[in-house]
Amino acid sequence: MAAPLRCRHIEGLHPKEPRTPDGCEECLASGDRWVHLRLCLTCGHVGCCDESPNRHATKHFHATQHPIIRSFEPDDEWGYCYVDDVGFEPMPTFGLKIFAHR
Repeated sequence: MAAPLRCRHIEGLHPKEPRTPDGCEECLASGDRWVHLRLCLTCGHVGCCDESPNRHATKHFHATQHPIIRSFEPDDEWGYCYVDDVGFEPMPTFGLKIFAHR
């Protein structure tokens, strides 16, 4: 049985489909590379992880305060709340059609 969630940000969340399903929005625009991808569930921004040189997912959180991300990697089912510093696994798909990059 799953442990109770310790994050209020996931309640009432209405995730958006990824805006750039092929990769990190900023890295695609600049021609940079990434290691792993993260999907902002508030607005659909796809950003690169903190192991990537540009750390666009975390930068997006600091710029927008959108708290919940999920991995945007094939076969990953985890999510994370930046504000509450809590992880979720498995992370619900919330009915998203695309939840991993192509």
